Amino acid sequence: MTQIIVDHNPSEEKLKQLGVSSWSIWDCAPSKFPLNFDSATESAYVLEGEIHVTPQGGETVVIKAGDFVVFPKGLKSNWEVTKQLKKHYKHS
Repeated sequence: MTQIIVDHNPSEEKLKQLGVSSWSIWDCAPSKFPLNFDSATESAYVLEGEIHVTPQGGETVVIKAGDFVVFPKGLKSNWEVTKQLKKHYKHS
């Protein structure tokens, strides 16, 4: 099974090395929807908000502002945005 990787306390150095501040920004109002990462892995840094991501056949992962997260290619999931979400993201 594909694992969501969450770093709840990424260092400023790590974020700087990855160039997170130059990544695209995505905003999303509170809502529920399926989200599949069929063609790419997504790395993201959550600036604001909270999401509950439930991988198909897996346990719900709570992701909050300040978290750095990797959604692996092939992940099929359901998202519940519980607080207005704003994140930097990059596909690879």
